[in-house]
Amino acid sequence: MALDLLFPNFDELIRKPEDVQRLNEAILQLAMQGKLVAQDPNDEPAGELLKRIEAEKKRLVQERKIGKSKPMASIRQHEISYELPNGWCWARLGDVILEIQTGPFGSTLHKSD
Repeated sequence: MALDLLFPNFDELIRKPEDVQRLNEAILQLAMQGKLVAQDPNDEPAGELLKRIEAEKKRLVQERKIGKSKPMASIRQHEISYELPNGWCWARLGDVILEIQTGPFGSTLHKSD
């Protein structure tokens, strides 16, 4: 589904309440595949961003601001379900976040916040 088809035919796509959920899923899928908006060839490749994130994590571990995390398993070929746009790369969530914390009732807020 291309965006140029989506908006002119919006009334055809949403006829029943359950169509909204299907449309939400389709839009999310397009976004995750890099098909929701035009890709800018001047954008920094994702691999460069991942290198910076890794360097920042190492710095924070050395400063003892975060604990050392276990290495994530590499992405296996059978886990790849679609081709990514140029400049994108597959990564595990644990490779791009510092840590996951939850506060009271599952929130990320703590008393100090």
